[in-house]
Amino acid sequence: MNVTFACPRCGRSSAVELKTNDASLRCPHCQLEIEQPAGAFENGQLERCLVCPSNDLFVRKDFPQRVGVAIVVTGFAISCVTWNFYLTKLTFAVLFATAIIDFVLFAIVGESLTCYRCGAQYRGLEGLKNRQGFDLEIHERYRQEAARLAQRPAGAAKG
Repeated sequence: MNVTFACPRCGRSSAVELKTNDASLRCPHCQLEIEQPAGAFENGQLERCLVCPSNDLFVRKDFPQRVGVAIVVTGFAISCVTWNFYLTKLTFAVLFATAIIDFVLFAIVGESLTCYRCGAQYRGLEGLKNRQGFDLEIHERYRQEAARLAQRPAGAAKG
């Protein structure tokens, strides 16, 4: 399994290979050793994040969103130019080709498991079909929590 995460100590992004029987995760930059939480793996399935030990994980397509948006915007821009020159058939051909490219990429790209809290991504896992997709309510809960923690004064007690 491949794990991509931001180190809690140094904040740098890291991608490491990890086996299910490894006891810890190590940041290659600052050498921080993150112990595997109890119950992280159950029946060979990842149930808890290995970085922050949240149990709120979701499945998503393992494809850069910016690339997907760039493909759609490029197709739209080209179709606007062809529409401006009254090339109706070419306009619809460009839009159709953009949709086909998007569909093919959706079909061939794999999936990854992502943590709502810290954003750690887990690739190369089996059994992701039975997992939940993105839930905006859970995402918003963690986003609000992070905003509250960022507003808290540095010397304030945790509570």
